[in-house]
Amino acid sequence: MDLINLRILDILDIVLVALLLYYIYKLVKGTAAINIFIGIVMIYLVWKLTQFLAMEMLSSVLGEFIGVGMFALIVVFQQEIRKFLLMIGSTNFGRRRKFLRQLKFIRDTPEDSITDVEAIVNACVKMADTFTGALIVIKRSTSLDFVKTSGDELDILVKTPIIESIFYKNSPLHDGAMIIEDNRIVATRVILPVSNDRNIPLRFGLRHRAAIGITEKTDALAFIVSEETGKISYIRNGEFVIFKTPEELIEKIKRDLQ
Repeated sequence: MDLINLRILDILDIVLVALLLYYIYKLVKGTAAINIFIGIVMIYLVWKLTQFLAMEMLSSVLGEFIGVGMFALIVVFQQEIRKFLLMIGSTNFGRRRKFLRQLKFIRDTPEDSITDVEAIVNACVKMADTFTGALIVIKRSTSLDFVKTSGDELDILVKTPIIESIFYKNSPLHDGAMIIEDNRIVATRVILPVSNDRNIPLRFGLRHRAAIGITEKTDALAFIVSEETGKISYIRNGEFVIFKTPEELIEKIKRDLQ
């Protein structure tokens, strides 16, 4: 019986480590950090090999490097660690809400609080046609109170004409970002934290950097309508999400809001 339990624990250990490495790889994939991550993995494997071969001196040197290097990694991977913890926390929260809803511990979400994704995307499409700049942020599980206070508080149901009128170039509310929570526009003219990522192409301006910045620090979703090109961008977890049609964008947003 002990052997059976040990084997189950070993399998569970391997699965958890594989899952951890998958999440880390998913975060650093496509960034400069992927090369650092691969280098760390190689050094760790060499360290384990020297331990197995009883190469005490080299094993000691690599062991000291790995021990001290953990503090340096916290600095190097600061953004990635934040995104990783945010991903884990947000995933658990979503599963917990679904579980509690099934057990009737919390009430079902009212229809009025379901985000009208079609209205938001339709507004973005219309603003893109007129080259009207816009920045829209949709809250998920992470609170956005720390940025809402920088703007003007509102409480308006999400509607396509309302979004268009707010971002109209002569509107006093068109500067800054719009915050949407539970299908209501709760703030406008919001100042967002700007990303310092040097890998962002220079052709993207402050709206894009602000959208990337807020999605790096929270699990919110962000949309930008470029005033120069009229293109719509969708940002999630600090990264651009590729889509071909407005219908595809709507489906992607709905999946991300579940």
